[in-house]
Amino acid sequence: MGLLLGFDLGTSSVKAVLFDPQTSQTLAVAAQEYPIQRPAPNRAEQDPAAWWDAVVAVTRRVLIQTGRRDVAGLSFSGQMHGAVLLDAAGRPVHPAIIWADARSATACAQLVAPFGPAHYAAIAGTLPAPGFFGATLRWLAEYEPELLARTSQAVLPKDYIRLRMTGEAATEVSDAAGTGVFDVTRGQWAVEILAAAGLPRGLFPRVLASTAVAGQLSAAAAAVMGLPAGLPVVAGCADQPAQAIGNGLLTPGAASVTVGSGGQVFAPLQPAGYSGAPVGTPLSLPTDPRLHVFNHAAPGMWYVLGAILSAGLALRWLRQVTGLADAPAAYARLSAEAAMVAPGADGLLFLPYLAGERTPHMDPRARGAFVGLSAHHTRGHLARAVMEGVALALRQALEICLALTGPAEQLIAAGGGAASPVWRQILADALGQPLRQSLLAELAGVGAALLAGVGTGVYPNLDGACQQVVQLGPAAEPDPARRAVYDDLYARFVGLYPRLREDADAGG
Repeated sequence: MGLLLGFDLGTSSVKAVLFDPQTSQTLAVAAQEYPIQRPAPNRAEQDPAAWWDAVVAVTRRVLIQTGRRDVAGLSFSGQMHGAVLLDAAGRPVHPAIIWADARSATACAQLVAPFGPAHYAAIAGTLPAPGFFGATLRWLAEYEPELLARTSQAVLPKDYIRLRMTGEAATEVSDAAGTGVFDVTRGQWAVEILAAAGLPRGLFPRVLASTAVAGQLSAAAAAVMGLPAGLPVVAGCADQPAQAIGNGLLTPGAASVTVGSGGQVFAPLQPAGYSGAPVGTPLSLPTDPRLHVFNHAAPGMWYVLGAILSAGLALRWLRQVTGLADAPAAYARLSAEAAMVAPGADGLLFLPYLAGERTPHMDPRARGAFVGLSAHHTRGHLARAVMEGVALALRQALEICLALTGPAEQLIAAGGGAASPVWRQILADALGQPLRQSLLAELAGVGAALLAGVGTGVYPNLDGACQQVVQLGPAAEPDPARRAVYDDLYARFVGLYPRLREDADAGG
């Protein structure tokens, strides 16, 4: 049995994870960064060639680390929403326009206008946001039609890397769902949305299952990567479902709460009575314009995603403005100081809307705030208020998600913020449920490796793969007394932003 190679193509770096299915162990991990280009204040682009060079470099490094080349298959996790514009030969005609790009804000409204928010979300599972693949293409159609005219096809970021490996252009259902122009119930491009937007169907690639073999590693790609030619290349999935695979979140009844740069609530969803249906069959799928309902990489499954934009980013901002930017172990210091402060931060409440907000406000003009600040508050109070504000925002997102999916009997904590015992306990107390921590490192990369294993027959299915591999630690149990404090704080938190929205908008 050969090794499995998973690539996690993120926003700031790519990681290669070399995984041994016989021992369920990660043998090697390598990462390489690349920059985000900002040619204008509201733009965020990346060079697809930089992605490819980084993929080649990390592949060679994990092979050197292990001294092994017996790879059975490879697959991908990828940053969502971005657009790579290709000419007829499959070469980029422009830098990739990634999810953080904000130029397409007006295009979002144009996409929704012919349908209305509720109908649009019922088709696409989401309202479009700036930086979404479909909104970017709609913006180009209006403001840079000559560039769109040079584009033969558009693909998502990880799909470009797979194209470089196989020569075959395609996407798969989970990443296609994140474009905002995909029919999530039928599992195909939303032809009515594309027609209303004036976007040619030919721009959009074929859609595969996430576990499908999309092609074989070409001789040219194999030579530069140091791998054997002809290896099966499995389609892969978007980063959120890849992390969910690493957490074993394949079916309803469990959910994850992730504290990374942003924060996410991920809850698997299956329509009532669904028992499998052919592609193209319309289904009754619950949606909410405040959430994203996307196709899971697990066959016949969907998931509900609630997203907040500033989680770990909020604590990083606090580190910067309180003079700890260059201090060793700055986050450990902030956690220690926060632990010395009682729940409720002595009356201080933080709204974590430093970069606008998605769930539940869907408001790019939302702004953060400390409320109740007084002279006796210390840096520890600020740190605890930030952690609590993020936890309360995630509670609000979780409640909205579970209204669609039904209750979650198990909650899993993931992301760098959840590695802090202080923050993890705040989350458990604020959410009022035991919170187990994922013990697997590199969740998205391992998820990609498991997709490669299913696609190549190493595992019978994703459920079997997860049963062998997923590891969860002991639960952080909520404390009833602290939960009561957070219930009171949550009532204040939910009511604050609606009252402050007008002032936040006036601030620009």
